[in-house]
Amino acid sequence: MVRQAKAQRMLTHDQIWAALDRLAARAGLSPSGLAKRAGLDPTTFNRSKRVTADGRERWPSTESIAKALAAADASIDSFAKLIDDDGGSGRGSVPLLGFAQAGMSGAFDEAGLPTGRGWTEIALPIADDGQVFALEISGAALLPAYRDGDIILVSPAAPIRKGDRVVVKIKTDEITIATLKRRTAKTLDLAPLDASQAARTVAASDVAWVARILWASQ
Repeated sequence: MVRQAKAQRMLTHDQIWAALDRLAARAGLSPSGLAKRAGLDPTTFNRSKRVTADGRERWPSTESIAKALAAADASIDSFAKLIDDDGGSGRGSVPLLGFAQAGMSGAFDEAGLPTGRGWTEIALPIADDGQVFALEISGAALLPAYRDGDIILVSPAAPIRKGDRVVVKIKTDEITIATLKRRTAKTLDLAPLDASQAARTVAASDVAWVARILWASQ
């Protein structure tokens, strides 16, 4: 009797990066925080570094993974578990997308929920809300509130009150982060995170959706 060898499952680009995101979250860090602790360039694990400008997938090196494991005090066996599932952390996983990509058409449905391609996955401390998703900040446009590589946890279902930080999607595909000053049936009054910038009023008819920011890794 000839026994057929079991086919080996190939690891995917998304699986490896999702495992690194989970490793960072388990250590209470953002991906950039994990890279920094590992002695790497803080942007090494940022979402913007995962695909080249011409669309080719960029994989983390074995050296950078080894340094990340050492920084998180984790073994290669535990990393393998993070590839297959949430690593038993009990923290849950949420969809993750780079903030720069979030303004592109097709990233969200009409209710402000993640859809389409480009989303990966990240484990975060609070993920009880089934509609929660995460965005990774890139660049310095949202300083001093959010730095390059910070992760924000966003919920379209959470109630929004005056003073909350929110993500606002405009129907023209613009997406912005601001503090909610006032919301009426006709307008949305927003205060920019940078106090030196002027406040903004947006017509309610121009807003696709608004979602509250629940948490940020900083």
